[in-house]
Amino acid sequence: REVPVVWAVAKGSVVNKAILVPAALAISAFAPWAITPLLMIGGAFLCYEGVEKLAHKFLHSEAEQAADRAQLEAALADPSTDLAEFEKGKIKGAIRTDFILSAEIIVIALGTVATQPFGTQVAVLVGIATLMTVGVYGLVAGIVKLDDLGLHLSRREGAGVQAIGRGILRLAPWLMKFLSVAGTAAMFLVGGGILVHGVHDVAEWVEHVALDAGTVGAVGPALRILTTPLLNGAIGIVAGAVVLLVVTGAKRLRRAR
Repeated sequence: REVPVVWAVAKGSVVNKAILVPAALAISAFAPWAITPLLMIGGAFLCYEGVEKLAHKFLHSEAEQAADRAQLEAALADPSTDLAEFEKGKIKGAIRTDFILSAEIIVIALGTVATQPFGTQVAVLVGIATLMTVGVYGLVAGIVKLDDLGLHLSRREGAGVQAIGRGILRLAPWLMKFLSVAGTAAMFLVGGGILVHGVHDVAEWVEHVALDAGTVGAVGPALRILTTPLLNGAIGIVAGAVVLLVVTGAKRLRRAR
């Protein structure tokens, strides 16, 4: 079911780009002042998604997570389960995150060609949107089928080919875990970075701290490089936690009413 799910998200991504490219061009032409607030809203959402993912992992016991896995396995083993319907929630969440990330990238790309003629802006945004969709989801489809490739090679003739196949099978789960961690970290780094750059005083403070860190002996240059993303990530975590508390409180208040 991996490729159908990736294909469904990719189609949603195409719809996202078809909405975002004209919207970005219109905002740039008629309301350029709105770009920064919209970017910050998107950045806050990314941080919220990251904190929500961490909260789900750390606030649920191993028994609860095991029960969720058992429920998933039972649903997959049941021939009467409509897998397409079962996957809709995951697909919707992925398309929603894609919308935010695509919006950030398209607006950043628009900023690099803001002084160019309108035709150039359209060509650049359409080109970037196309490359993003084809490249990203083509890569994702390849990654999620790594285990099938490994299994296929492990059954071929030849000890060397079989060894490569077994190596891929051992690597695939670790690669998926790494990508999950890296994806969550990227939410905080990107979202926090957007929030920092949107508030001039905070951006100046981060820059000053990075400059001060650069003066710490032999490790100064490395500290200077690491300080900015680390602070962006930390601010992203704090911002995401604040948004999560607000959203959770609003949900509880609505249920109480």
